[in-house]
Amino acid sequence: MDKNKQGAVPRHVAIIMDGNNRWAKKRLLPGVAGHKAGVDAVRAVIEVCAESGVEVLTLFAFSSENWQRPAEEVGALMELFLGALRREAKRLLDNDISLRIIGDRSRFHPELQAAMREAEQLTAGNRRFTLQIAANYGGQWDIAQAAQRLAREVQAGHLQPEDITPQLLQGCLATGDLPLPDLCIRTGGERRISNFLLWQLAYSELYFSDLYWPDFKHEAMRKALADFATRQRRFGKTSEQVEAKARS
Repeated sequence: MDKNKQGAVPRHVAIIMDGNNRWAKKRLLPGVAGHKAGVDAVRAVIEVCAESGVEVLTLFAFSSENWQRPAEEVGALMELFLGALRREAKRLLDNDISLRIIGDRSRFHPELQAAMREAEQLTAGNRRFTLQIAANYGGQWDIAQAAQRLAREVQAGHLQPEDITPQLLQGCLATGDLPLPDLCIRTGGERRISNFLLWQLAYSELYFSDLYWPDFKHEAMRKALADFATRQRRFGKTSEQVEAKARS
């Protein structure tokens, strides 16, 4: 892969998988049917990212606000999550994909917490690609827990308040050891980031698709990556500066 082509591939893609319920409603099906159908889209997106050279894929599976949904739907989601973890872990292992789960796990049933740990441990040695699932995750929670970690360091005398830098706080986030997302995709036609990776998305390219998540398959993902390849990422610089650096 040449340098120019490699530079056009995002190292880290983050996706807000939206539209499952509306997909099901359109078909006069219960909401959980949309979530089940969405599993195929997850597989498709993983395949495209892995074959394209993406290093990290983060999927927003369940937000800290999703607990407010009807209890029946939440329960069905938990069952689906548990089943997917047990079913897909071996597939991830066979494809050299490591699994990480970020978010506050304390609210999940112990059985689900155990399945999370087992899937992560099983795939921990894989190196081809990292799949990161955000579950009971919120960007505000993430920043708050990072601040708490730093506050404990200050309290213990290991750190001075003036030593706290953006880089230090970033390293305490749930994704602190991974590259920042280059591309954030949201499906379902909405145009917001809904408390997802608030700090990490500061300079991410945003891509919105009107497709409901279950319909976002191989072709749609390739289209999103192709769109990213056309973007000029300036990070505060001028176009002329970016172009001059590219030529050097």
